[in-house]
Amino acid sequence: MESVFEDRVDAGRRLAARLAAFGGADTLVLGLPRGGVPVAYQVARALGAELDVLVVRKIGVPGQPEFAMGAIASGGVEVLDHKLIRALGVDRAQVDAVVETERAELARRERAYRGDRPPPRVAGRTVLVVDDGLATGASMRAALSAVRSLGPARLVVAVPVAPRGIEDQFRDLADEVVCVSRPADFRAVGAHYRHFGQTGDAEVQSLLAAARDGEAS
Repeated sequence: MESVFEDRVDAGRRLAARLAAFGGADTLVLGLPRGGVPVAYQVARALGAELDVLVVRKIGVPGQPEFAMGAIASGGVEVLDHKLIRALGVDRAQVDAVVETERAELARRERAYRGDRPPPRVAGRTVLVVDDGLATGASMRAALSAVRSLGPARLVVAVPVAPRGIEDQFRDLADEVVCVSRPADFRAVGAHYRHFGQTGDAEVQSLLAAARDGEAS
């Protein structure tokens, strides 16, 4: 298996090296919580860019929550894989029940991470949407749909690891996909990290606070 990252810090630093051309104070780095935020923090710090979060929640198949049939994101964005939903025989009531649960969690996380702070300015800026890796791409599509609706000048997907060919899923939404590694034997994202522990709310809050302190100084 090629290109194993030590942890999310290592992945973020290596990803930042691929993103040097996007550096500058008017670049906005959006991390997808939770695991994308430690990666995004390293990217934002290396580029001298603003860091914030974009909350996305996977819509899991009933009884198989890790198997995504879609995703929701801040701003009321909902992306559903209708072909998959039909193939699995999931009815609209079941979909709505999962969406309602995930919207409540999305709202909770937004309060926890942002508090009373307004969302960052997106219009006219270069925006890098960062996660710790891509598997199905459902959450990233929801994130990109949310950001694209706000009028960025340039929208870039930036991840340490992803399956080969997954960038084709984003051609209609992203201007570019930057990825450190596209292993031929891609499995789960975590399989390409030596240390892939869970990222908690406290770590996300701490990194966002550290980024704000750095901007203020």
